[in-house]
Amino acid sequence: MANEFKFEIVETLAVLSESSKGWTKELNLVSWNDREPKYDIREWAPDKSKMGKGITLSNEEAAVLKKALDSRKDI
Repeated sequence: MANEFKFEIVETLAVLSESSKGWTKELNLVSWNDREPKYDIREWAPDKSKMGKGITLSNEEAAVLKKALDSRKDI
């Protein structure tokens, strides 16, 4: 029996980029296996049936990342 997982994109916060094949790199709030939604950055197929490797951040980790980006002068 394969280990299956569930996910639900609760909210799309930003589409960061789009490839020529239509895949989009997105910042979303995603609930994995019915857990509390977390911030998630990864690439998605146009129909959301496939996803690339990504990174998931807790609220605390997202706050640290936001603070680090806010402190940058070049963006």
